Amino acid sequence: MSGQDPAGLDVVFVDDDDDLRDANVQALELAGFRPRPFSSAAGVAESLSVDFPGVVVTDVRLPGIDGIELFRRIRALDADLPVVLISGHADIAMAVEAMSEGAYDFIAKPYAGDRLVETLRRALEKRALVIENRRLRELAAAEGAAESESALIGEAPAMVRLRQMIQDLADVDVDVLVLGETGTGKEVVANLLHRLGRRRRHPFVALNCGALPETVIESELFGYEAGAFTGAQKKRIGRIEHSSGGTLFLDELESMPASAQVKLLRVLEAREIAPLGSNELRPVDLRVVAATKVDLADPAARGDFRTDLFYRLNVVTLRIPPLRERRRDVPLLFAHFLARAARKYGRQPPKLDRAIERHLVENTWAGNVRELVHFAERVALGLPETRPAARPAGGAEPQSLPERLGIIEANMIREALEAHRGDVRATLEALGIPRKTFYDKLARYGIERAAYEAER
Repeated sequence: MSGQDPAGLDVVFVDDDDDLRDANVQALELAGFRPRPFSSAAGVAESLSVDFPGVVVTDVRLPGIDGIELFRRIRALDADLPVVLISGHADIAMAVEAMSEGAYDFIAKPYAGDRLVETLRRALEKRALVIENRRLRELAAAEGAAESESALIGEAPAMVRLRQMIQDLADVDVDVLVLGETGTGKEVVANLLHRLGRRRRHPFVALNCGALPETVIESELFGYEAGAFTGAQKKRIGRIEHSSGGTLFLDELESMPASAQVKLLRVLEAREIAPLGSNELRPVDLRVVAATKVDLADPAARGDFRTDLFYRLNVVTLRIPPLRERRRDVPLLFAHFLARAARKYGRQPPKLDRAIERHLVENTWAGNVRELVHFAERVALGLPETRPAARPAGGAEPQSLPERLGIIEANMIREALEAHRGDVRATLEALGIPRKTFYDKLARYGIERAAYEAER
């Protein structure tokens, strides 16, 4: 537990069995936690707040208010607060039902102390990430940041690494290449690098290289003198010179014409420009953040893009994972976007039914965060096309215990793959299952292991 923030070690432990409760409290103290014991559910929810950094462990069977009802009350207070249920054999079906409603995990009696400790460590890590995401949202709002920066909210390991790299690189004057599919938030990353760095008081200038014709892009980038070409009646400063002191963001870099690539390479190497129609070299002090939706390291994908320009920009590459590689973040992002849309349109956030919840989990989100934002806005407005069609009889909502356990098992496999970045050996060790069983389950649940592989 040495790497855990001391402020996030609180564990509320609820059990009416005095001996069992005292034994668990002692074990948790020895493991480095700060247990807060309760003999019943009375007063538990009232003792918590939305910024409580810990987790709750509760027995299902309690006098008066039972553990399931306590979980629901806690969820009403803070849907992201992890609740671990302890259940006897007869209560497992109830615990599984609670997990489908959002409980973090359940542990069947009898259980080993190590199992409880490991579960709590994972739950506390999740809670810490949730609180960090909230802090980032508050920081963005306080600094007047664009609300679209919430695209970087997430608990997936890849998003945690990305946010840390942005913070580490913000004050380092190095050009950055951002790789990500359409809708993942490449401009968001560029803007954060600018706002968090020493250049934040100077201009952030953006140019979409794919939105301008070849005949215009050079004059936009480099500017021109009066009379440089037909129609150039007066001098104009280009985007590069305008961004001097600040940051130049070049989106869809792969679409830049070859002639402009040559001139951009000189700017990156010499930090000086010559406007069209002029032989005068002007020094510029800028940081370049370029974004592309294709992997320029792949010769086949790079096409006609200049290799020397790619290597000049590829000092640091930040990859934004698509939503399909961080599915655990979809509900968190959707909840944020739905609340934002409800405020925007003056509506109350609607209650979600199973069809919409299932759509969040099963949709491939080809348009990534942008698509999710638009979906949240349609749900907030109550538009009928946001309500996914009902499943046929063969695809009905699973009701039996084996079906519900299958859902839990598939989610555990996805989380293990994500945590170990697709490494099969590490994933097998974490799950404790044979290789053949692992691949059988991948096929059964339609899980693509390659989608979780580490960045190259």
